[in-house]
Amino acid sequence: MIRHIVVWRLAASDPAERETAAATIAERLTALPAAVPAIRSITVGRNVAYEEANWDVAVVADFDGLDGLDAYQRAPAHLEAAGYIRSVTSERASIDFEL
Repeated sequence: MIRHIVVWRLAASDPAERETAAATIAERLTALPAAVPAIRSITVGRNVAYEEANWDVAVVADFDGLDGLDAYQRAPAHLEAAGYIRSVTSERASIDFEL
């Protein structure tokens, strides 16, 4: 099993814009299992502590293996969500590891 973790820093400084962006990211990512069968589980969360040090939004997704992760990365629904996410974030970090 592969665990895929991504964290983002939101680009907006306005609190209302940040909240809207975070909520939309969560909405788009949590909708992906309906379109991408390779996703075994997905969890999206907004940071709730240490705002000055922590990243703003994170996703944790699990796949049966690298083939599933690759299918997710190429899926049109994921590419659409990723395009939106790139438009509202300033930084991204990720890691993929075996469970």
